[in-house]
Amino acid sequence: MAMSRDEIFEKVKDVLVDALGLDDDDVTEDATLMGDLGAESIDFLDIVFRLEKAFNIKVPREELFPAEAVMNNPEYVSGGKVTAKGLAELRARMPHTDLSNFEKDPDVNKIADLFTVGAVVNFIESKISA
Repeated sequence: MAMSRDEIFEKVKDVLVDALGLDDDDVTEDATLMGDLGAESIDFLDIVFRLEKAFNIKVPREELFPAEAVMNNPEYVSGGKVTAKGLAELRARMPHTDLSNFEKDPDVNKIADLFTVGAVVNFIESKISA
């Protein structure tokens, strides 16, 4: 039986609460993993592992969190901004993420804000319905 978006959100929330030591109320769809929830890059490995276990799926880290590949490529970043080519790459690699606000000011320092709870839910939803 397919899971509803709400059911997926609740499981993702449980994973984040456990992985990051948060209260349930801290985890909202709009919350950013790093800025709002305090996740660090090392936490992403734990989060990916816990998501795989919770949903019984395989999650390649670079598929859920592909920004490193973009930020480390000089074709995709220039002068502290993600280039048009870089934005196209992010769109291709992150169809589960709303890039509309980021595209207005593609500052590399704002890339972390793309990793929201809602984006993780979208990603999981696409994985389990595939």
